[in-house]
Amino acid sequence: MWKSLSLLLRWVTSHFLNFSFYPFPMIALNFIIINWNTRQLLLDCLSSIYTTATDLKYQIYVVDNGSQDESVKAVHDQFPRVCVIENQENRGFAAAVNQALKNTIETYTYSVLLNTDTLLQRDAISAMYSFMEQHKDAGIAGAQLQKPDGTRQHSYDNYPTLATELFNKSLLRWLFPKKYPSKKTQATQPVEVESVIGACMMIRNKAIEDVGKLDEDYFFFLEETDWCYRMQKAGWKVYHIPEARVIHLGGQSKKRAPWQSQVEYCRSLYLFFRKNRSAFSYLMLRIFYLVKISLNLAVNAVGNVLMFFQNKKLRYRLSIYYKLFLWHLFLCPDGMGLKPPNSNNKRQEKIHHSLR
Repeated sequence: MWKSLSLLLRWVTSHFLNFSFYPFPMIALNFIIINWNTRQLLLDCLSSIYTTATDLKYQIYVVDNGSQDESVKAVHDQFPRVCVIENQENRGFAAAVNQALKNTIETYTYSVLLNTDTLLQRDAISAMYSFMEQHKDAGIAGAQLQKPDGTRQHSYDNYPTLATELFNKSLLRWLFPKKYPSKKTQATQPVEVESVIGACMMIRNKAIEDVGKLDEDYFFFLEETDWCYRMQKAGWKVYHIPEARVIHLGGQSKKRAPWQSQVEYCRSLYLFFRKNRSAFSYLMLRIFYLVKISLNLAVNAVGNVLMFFQNKKLRYRLSIYYKLFLWHLFLCPDGMGLKPPNSNNKRQEKIHHSLR
């Protein structure tokens, strides 16, 4: 009788709750993917999860930020067991992640944030999970990002400071190699870092309960940097895991809205300084960026005149700096960039639940 009940329990948990009894019993893993008009990338990313995370128990949440490319329909058709949260507008990355976290923090042990332009490689998630299990002080672990040809990408970074923004980063890396590691530095063992690149990272949900979810004041950039900062202030550690390899195509959403993305980066950088740096540092950053953008606008305007506006690259740069200058001139409004005007992240959503 007990054997029959055991077999019944195994069947129910395997088919309906996504439990796997081997090789890591009772792993609770929650993948969260935020999508905005990157349908094919999203489908490829989902495929990489199913083909590489075969020994883990997990659920996948896709939060779609008002895509117009039938992303939601494609996920329903090809991956019917994925839970989809469908927003009617672009709420931004942080707010979308928090939607998925809202009802899952207590259910799962870890959450994995994935960009749609990532492809998991074999054992990447297992390596991150094993490290997190062995290091209970780890709040966040980031993967080693790489190009499709295997070339390593920069996968961790320092927090933004006046030094990193005012001075050339190559100079800082040359003068202070330990403080500012080069992008060419290749870690061979897990290493504690200040911040990881958020394309693929695993977060301990207990740490999220401790420090809070992502700050929704950030719309498109530096959300994970702020998270890492808060984690470390609360006593949690952030690690880079070099053996967890993930292909990162990079910047696919930014390519669809180049100048708007530049606006959002400036907005997020100012926000990070306002929240985490002194008033003096914040003021100096604002002044420096306004001067920098004005000079770049003037230089590129002269360059375009000298080239009779025939150089495509120069025209592109002029357009970017012109839009950035206007954004600052109009006192950095929400309506310019990707952030909707008067966005309060409380719009209508549709949730399509399904279990793997």
